[in-house]
Amino acid sequence: MPLIVQKYGGTSVGSVERIQAVAQRVCKTVKAGNSVVVVVSAMGKTTDGLVKLAYEISSNPNSREMDMLLSTGEQVTIALVSMALQELGQPAISLTGAQVGIVTEAAHTRARILHIETERVKRHLNQNKVIVVAGFQGITRTEELEITTLGRGGSDTSAVALAAALRADFCEIYTDVPGILTTDPRLVPEAQLIDEITSDEMLELASLGAKVLHPRAVEIARNYGVPLVVRSSWTDDPGTWVISPTPRPRALVNLEIARPVDDVEYDTDQAKVSMLRVPDQPGVAARLFGEIATQDVDVDLIIQSIHEGNTNDIAFTVRAPILKRAEAVAAAIAPVLRSHKAAETEEAEVMIQQNVAKVSIAGAGMIGRPGVAAKMFATLAEAGVNIKMISTSEVKVSCVIDNADCDRAVAALHTAFEVGEVGADKSPPSSPSSPSSPSSPVRGVALDMNQARLAIRQVQDRPGTAAKLFGLLAEHNISVDMIIQSQRCHVINGVPRRDIAFTVARMDAQAAQKMLQQAAVEYGWGEVVLDSAIAKVSVVGAGMVGQPGIAATMFEAIAHHQINIQMIATSEIKISCVVAQEEGVKALQAIHTAFGLAGSQSIQVPA
Repeated sequence: MPLIVQKYGGTSVGSVERIQAVAQRVCKTVKAGNSVVVVVSAMGKTTDGLVKLAYEISSNPNSREMDMLLSTGEQVTIALVSMALQELGQPAISLTGAQVGIVTEAAHTRARILHIETERVKRHLNQNKVIVVAGFQGITRTEELEITTLGRGGSDTSAVALAAALRADFCEIYTDVPGILTTDPRLVPEAQLIDEITSDEMLELASLGAKVLHPRAVEIARNYGVPLVVRSSWTDDPGTWVISPTPRPRALVNLEIARPVDDVEYDTDQAKVSMLRVPDQPGVAARLFGEIATQDVDVDLIIQSIHEGNTNDIAFTVRAPILKRAEAVAAAIAPVLRSHKAAETEEAEVMIQQNVAKVSIAGAGMIGRPGVAAKMFATLAEAGVNIKMISTSEVKVSCVIDNADCDRAVAALHTAFEVGEVGADKSPPSSPSSPSSPSSPVRGVALDMNQARLAIRQVQDRPGTAAKLFGLLAEHNISVDMIIQSQRCHVINGVPRRDIAFTVARMDAQAAQKMLQQAAVEYGWGEVVLDSAIAKVSVVGAGMVGQPGIAATMFEAIAHHQINIQMIATSEIKISCVVAQEEGVKALQAIHTAFGLAGSQSIQVPA
């Protein structure tokens, strides 16, 4: 008999009527010949209400007591859903996270799942019962048997983890929208439903703020090959399927803290083109990459550093065989850029560097673990490898290095992350095509308004600098998103120095700045500058690989609205731009329109 895990969020169980509708849907699934495990969240705004109560009692509530308090919300829901099922004549039993055997780390309010003891669930399934499980919570296996909660998105995580542990046929996530949409329908009502999406694309969108699925849930689905579908609890529409590649064999022990890196990839056939001192004004990136697209030059990594004065630097990598074409385009456009008034005092310059390689670590387990990138940088530093460019995404961190250092770098990373054997030259595989082969290579557009940017001026350009910097952030459990190294080098007292800028969650920004200011004094770095008034807008799509012109279309859409791009960073399936906070929504809407993602109908999100 097929086994289905269904998860219902807070709005789906927000009233007695909604709980009864959920029970009817579950009964219908059972009558179709399936065994069902139901995972539920707390009703409506229950969790918010509990948090409010806690802060009325204490300005700094104890984390253990918060877990004890917040776990009660789901306990109410599971009892009511189980009663509703029994009223319909369907045998059912409610179980808390502890009773179902969800064992977690002893980390209150943010625990990760270690494993799930499935014996009790299987026994009840064999008795033809529906098991109604409290999401968002678990229990430690310490002597005290402490109740823990999993943090934001914990019910999604509980559901997909249960599906993996029970080897369910698939997992259904029921929510208040019809599935995964091309963007937030509250900002763009004409957002379209996506029928199918790859897990890599979903990881990027979820991590960029798309709230329909939590990245941890997608990570588990990808790691264990769980078929996942996101559907509306208000209709019978088919929703969106999240397609994962065939996973490597993986134990169900240490389910969420297993090895974070699955592969080390490298490409020794790269070249880097840098354009220094280009005007810091709207339209410059659009002009450059529009011309590059016209010449059919496929660009890999792109970075635009923070400005120095009234100019900044743009660098990109290309495959070595087409370097001459890229170099010609850059050289041809440099005089045009110099004609801008903003660049009258400084001349744009084109720098070409051949014999560079791109080395990457890849794995869905990197999500939310700030120490992974730091470990990569430290490993390269210990191997004496200097980093020239950095590009990050949720499932990959890439560094551009000298070609001569590639073998040494790859061997060191294989050892550090305990990944397979070092083999022959292996270029990174292209990302899988989007399953439904959409007309647009861009699948979705996301806006993150909760980021801040930190820039450290004049850090030493030598092996170990990035390791020190991002190691410090990892020690303080601060996750970094975009990372940009300036391409312009300043020699001070005989030491080459560059600027490094990166984005972090806004709530971590001031603590990060304070910590880095102290480190700057110790290590001889320059000023640490914080800007919290930024927004990050991104496009995501597996179909972008090998498609010249995607970046140009995005940059042109932004330029058309006279929005200045402050930073650019890319991965194989994502392009992100930092703009001023007040221009974030306008940039999102312009980009969504530019890629033809708008549908003919408006999608209403229930209140």
